[in-house]
Amino acid sequence: MYDIVRLIPSGRVSTYGAIADFLALGSARMVGWALNHCHTSEEFIPAHRVVNRKGELSGRHQFETATAMEERLLADGIEIKDHKVVDFSERFWHPKELDEG
Repeated sequence: MYDIVRLIPSGRVSTYGAIADFLALGSARMVGWALNHCHTSEEFIPAHRVVNRKGELSGRHQFETATAMEERLLADGIEIKDHKVVDFSERFWHPKELDEG
């Protein structure tokens, strides 16, 4: 799962559900749980690029500060308004794009 999250391009976001579907995990919550525990990893995992199905920053409280997720997305060039990705459908990246090459 972390390998897929690392492939999300800067400037794009994916969802817990899209990653779960791609990996046949059956539950978006499994992805969220794993990403909540990746902050102690020595390798960089861009968990800030994973949002809920509505484009909301639902995992923002799992970061070191309440604004860290938004700040990282802004640094990636993603506009946020009211804790939600602006132009979410245009920014959305699905792991199946890997197969479409």
